[in-house]
Amino acid sequence: MKLYTKTLFFMAAMVIIALITAPDVLAQGAPPPPALPGMPDQAPLGGLGLLAAAGGAYAWKKLRTKKD
Repeated sequence: MKLYTKTLFFMAAMVIIALITAPDVLAQGAPPPPALPGMPDQAPLGGLGLLAAAGGAYAWKKLRTKKD
């Protein structure tokens, strides 16, 4: 019977601790600040440069074979 009482007391203490700390654990942080209106989004140019180079090489090849 003594073990049952200790276990019941321990479980009740854990439930009380969980109820006290749950709002702090589940709370969300503040949202990030909005972006300034003058700051444009940056576009990735690496793939665009490769695509332009491939298009130029293809056009050069087509023009070269057209003359022959």
